[in-house]
Amino acid sequence: MALTNNGFTGNLLTGLAIGVGAAILAPVVIPAVAAVAKPLAKAAIKGGILLYERGKEAVAETGELIEDLVAEAKAEVAEIHKETVSTADPAQGTNA
Repeated sequence: MALTNNGFTGNLLTGLAIGVGAAILAPVVIPAVAAVAKPLAKAAIKGGILLYERGKEAVAETGELIEDLVAEAKAEVAEIHKETVSTADPAQGTNA
C-alpha cells in the first residue's frame, strides 16, 4: 500500500498508458505527419534555392558595380596623372 500512497504507481500507469497509446496511434499518425511534412520540406528547400539564386545575382550585380567604379576611378587618376605630366614636360623638355 505504500506504493499507492506515494504516487509512484499512478505515474507508472500513466506512462504505460501513454506508451501503449503512442504505439497504437503511431501507424496512423506517422504517415499523416509525413504526408504534411514532405510538401513543407520541399517548399522550404525550393525557397532556399530561390533565395540562393537571388543572392547570387545580387552579389554579381554588386561586383559589376564595384568593377565599374574602380574603372572610373582609375580613369580619373590616369587623367589627372596625364595632365600633371603634360604640364611638367615642357619645362623639362627645354633642359634636355
